[in-house]
Amino acid sequence: MSVAEHAGGIEQRVWRLLEEVADPEIPVVSIVDLGIVRYVRHAADGRLHVGITPTYSGCPATAAIRASTRAALDAAGFTAALLEEVLAPAWSSDWVTAAGRAKLAAFGIAPPTPAAVRCPRCGSLATERVSEFGSTPCKAHYRCTACREPFDRFKCI
Repeated sequence: MSVAEHAGGIEQRVWRLLEEVADPEIPVVSIVDLGIVRYVRHAADGRLHVGITPTYSGCPATAAIRASTRAALDAAGFTAALLEEVLAPAWSSDWVTAAGRAKLAAFGIAPPTPAAVRCPRCGSLATERVSEFGSTPCKAHYRCTACREPFDRFKCI
């Protein structure tokens, strides 16, 4: 096995590992599902580098995400891996994976969409925003006028 093949195998292993790191505010989705993990790669210095992007500037969950990512890497034996905060380009809700969107909807949070907001409980498009501020700063509070249930919607950034 070449050095490049070995490095690629390690990178894939780390991606799989990080798919198990839950978002601290929405534990049904991983940091990979949310598009927070930007890259896993070996750099010219031979070290493993993992880039993470906060969902927005000042997100209070960023420190918890960094700590749980570090703990997962350390527990798997990647103690020398460097965690790098990547601020540009800024995180976008477009980076939420299809699996992440499905998990959000199943959990009762409307995933980010540029179109009309669909109720995650009954599927109706008859929804209205109650407040730009939901249970966390990255979500808005909505209500379905069909089933009358309140729900959070992940903001499109």
